[in-house]
Amino acid sequence: MKQYIGGHVSAAGGAYNAIERGEAIGANAIQLFGASPRAWTVKALSAEDAQKFKDARAASTIEKVYLHASYLVNLGSPNNRIFHGGIANLTAHYQICTDLGADGIMFHIGSWKDTTREEGIANVIRGVKKVLEAVNGESKLLLENSAGGGNKIGVEIEEIGEIMREIDDPRLGVCIDTQHAFAGGQVTYTKEGIAAFAARCEQSFGLGNIALLHVNDSKPAFGSLVDRHENIGEGQIGIDGFKQLAQHDFFGSIPWILEVPGFDGGGPDARNIDIIKQLL
Repeated sequence: MKQYIGGHVSAAGGAYNAIERGEAIGANAIQLFGASPRAWTVKALSAEDAQKFKDARAASTIEKVYLHASYLVNLGSPNNRIFHGGIANLTAHYQICTDLGADGIMFHIGSWKDTTREEGIANVIRGVKKVLEAVNGESKLLLENSAGGGNKIGVEIEEIGEIMREIDDPRLGVCIDTQHAFAGGQVTYTKEGIAAFAARCEQSFGLGNIALLHVNDSKPAFGSLVDRHENIGEGQIGIDGFKQLAQHDFFGSIPWILEVPGFDGGGPDARNIDIIKQLL
């Protein structure tokens, strides 16, 4: 089975430039921002730029493409401006994803701050349904698990399952971030710990609904609820932890996308990619 390994790369100067940057680090899969991750307004993708991206991808070794949505989205919020603004923003990013012909776009689910957990999850369900209704296409909309802190939704895998069941749309899937799961106290990266986590995922929403892994080592300790990524082998998960993950029948078979700081501080790099390739 072919392995897809890559990282988040810059789309500066045009989304099509991300293809070359992915190839430069030895990736056959990439992740990029389709628009600014820190702006409420989103510039639509032109047909010309979309075609440039598709042409560049077709001529490259990049086979899997994912987008990451804006950091501003919080569909759990009881604040109407934040909630409806998040729907509009995520819809625009999702539209860019489909226009590029990308495989999917992941987003941070949000927080139930200033309300209850139940109401926060209900808001997420309502918001995601509106986003899915607004965008046509085959690209997946992916719920990403959270590291925790600030009443974040999706730390517990079972919360993601609750959202998935209520929406029941084949375009909705899951992205598991290894650092978030570790810092959120959800998994220890031993053979037994990974097997137990996989069983919970299967029961909650079905392993097959996990589209990819965000593969990041963790600077903080297990259960810290702190979201801080580290280069592979330099953090608390360590090489042995990722080796165990690579040996798991399911987790070792889906795309691995790095969001690490890079050994030179410039983001996912060839050295991190090579470490993952050796493990897989």
